[in-house]
Amino acid sequence: MTESQQPLTPVINFWNKYSKQISLFALVIIALVAAWYSYQQFYQLPREKKALEAIFRAEEYYRKDSVALALNGDGQNLGFIKVIEKYSGTQTSNLACFYAGSCFLKLGDNAKAISYLEKFSTSSKITQARAYKLLGDAYADSGKNDQALEFYKKAAAHFEEDEVNSPEYLFMAAYFADQVLKNTSEATSLYEQIRKKYPRSQQSFDAEKNLARLGVYSSND
Repeated sequence: MTESQQPLTPVINFWNKYSKQISLFALVIIALVAAWYSYQQFYQLPREKKALEAIFRAEEYYRKDSVALALNGDGQNLGFIKVIEKYSGTQTSNLACFYAGSCFLKLGDNAKAISYLEKFSTSSKITQARAYKLLGDAYADSGKNDQALEFYKKAAAHFEEDEVNSPEYLFMAAYFADQVLKNTSEATSLYEQIRKKYPRSQQSFDAEKNLARLGVYSSND
């Protein structure tokens, strides 16, 4: 063995000892990648396409506020519940959970609203924040006030850059702590957060009035 080959000796020895295991491991990885690709291309993507087609009419009913038809279908087209069941694991099924939760909330079935909304998750911050807000509403209507406050706060904090919805959610949390929980300390903290984070919003003006009512400072300050 030449002097230049000596640094390679440990590598060569390692390969000679474990080459079969390494080759087998590589083949397993290749097989798993191929299986995943086949699953996505030939099973999941076609299901996703069918799910999108199936949910189209339910979304139309939802926009028209035909809640029962949106949930249960019209006999020819699936409603959100069947889309969730038939196309579980798809992004469309996940979205249908959001819609179903919203529908059940409108119907006053808070338990089912909570069940479906808690199954929903999305990378869309504005939609996820909306889902947290709806969960707050469902818990509030159920008399579970502590959970309601936490979800209103969660909705407000999830996408703070949204200067339209986030101050609204934060004000809901503050007003809920103020008027329902009678927690002046919590309400004051949340009202002050609104004034600090969203000083130009309508909610900031309303928060200032409520802080004055609570005696934190004079409305003329």
